[in-house]
Amino acid sequence: MTPAIASHRMVGHRGWVLGVLTSIYLANFIDRQILAILLPQIKAEFELSDTALGLLVGPTFALFYATMGLPLALLADRVNRRRLIAASLALFSAMTIACGLAGQFWQLALARILTGVGEAGTGPASQTMITDLYPPERRARAQALYATGANLGVLVAFAAGGAIAQAWGWRTAFIVAGMPGLVITVVLLATVRDPPRGANDPGASREDVPSFGAVMRQLWRSRAFRYTALGACSTCFTAYALGSFFPMFLARSHAMSTGDIGFAMALIMGLCGGLATYVAGHLADRFGRNDRRWYSYIPALAALAPLPVAPICFLAQDTGVALAAAILPLSLTAAFIGPTISVVQRLVPVRSRATAVATLILIDNVVGLGLGPQFVGLASDLWKPAVGEDSLRYAMLAAMAGSAVSVFGFCMAARHLRADIDAREAAAAPPASNG
Repeated sequence: MTPAIASHRMVGHRGWVLGVLTSIYLANFIDRQILAILLPQIKAEFELSDTALGLLVGPTFALFYATMGLPLALLADRVNRRRLIAASLALFSAMTIACGLAGQFWQLALARILTGVGEAGTGPASQTMITDLYPPERRARAQALYATGANLGVLVAFAAGGAIAQAWGWRTAFIVAGMPGLVITVVLLATVRDPPRGANDPGASREDVPSFGAVMRQLWRSRAFRYTALGACSTCFTAYALGSFFPMFLARSHAMSTGDIGFAMALIMGLCGGLATYVAGHLADRFGRNDRRWYSYIPALAALAPLPVAPICFLAQDTGVALAAAILPLSLTAAFIGPTISVVQRLVPVRSRATAVATLILIDNVVGLGLGPQFVGLASDLWKPAVGEDSLRYAMLAAMAGSAVSVFGFCMAARHLRADIDAREAAAAPPASNG
């Protein structure tokens, strides 16, 4: 076999693996986000407050998703990642179907907890597989393409989930949402291999698997990581706060139907968001070739851009104006993922990348998914006696403060990024020959 043919086959296999992993992330976000479009029907059936809805969307899922991510990531750094992803995918898909069969609120909450446990096993393992497939100068784009699975998942969850729920109810929507993941599990096991670790990283073969404590100490010493984590979790705070309650905001403040809300959310968060997520990774790789700080500047700009239009989005009385102003706040929620994951994996040894990613995910989800929706639900209930049904408007507008903190975090990370990456690459470099 000639080198050209071998290279062509490698690239083709690489693209297929990335496509399968992206479809898993898509299924992940269908199962995660479909709850948002179903909240009005669930609220009515179980007679829940906004605070209870915030608990269901946020901490019930997030705490188990985040905390289980670390032990599963430690496992991913040591075992076959394909098998771990397959088992996790099958679990969260089955639990999504179980959500549709829940007869009481506590059963729905338990199924969401187990959905979170399953989803915790797919992200870090998938992202490290992608890093092993691509050279450093192409990783942000590859990670961003993977991250578009989140946007496409939101598109399907809102468009199809809204239509199914309107026609046949929220239970059917959950059952249908869980089925694709079971099919993808079979495709993954039949067609994907776990790539060699560190194949595109010189010196990786010399590195042992660090202990968990060693990885945590290294991450804490890295100022670039600490500020990146601050920027990412603050973005997630705003992103999950808006993504979880924006459909209810449209129903409550603009009297939109479930189907119309699903279509609008699909276009904004799915179509526009997917494009924004990929472009962010592409720009980070393009500008990052000459200046690594762009891997932090791009997420900072994505957090800054929505701030001027947020008041228009949440305070406008006209539905068209509100939806137009929502494009930036909703479509840029995942733009940080590609550049950020690419950076974090460059700050640690090859055999601890999944653990580092899971640590970032833990921080992001405890702060973002755990606190963002809960903050909006509590604030809405607290302010309702004073401002009535408009309380949700002001609660979501207040949640935009997370984006302001995110700008600060990413800009500070940029100040330390080059030095921290250089230090890590120097530690991984093979010893100089004395000959």
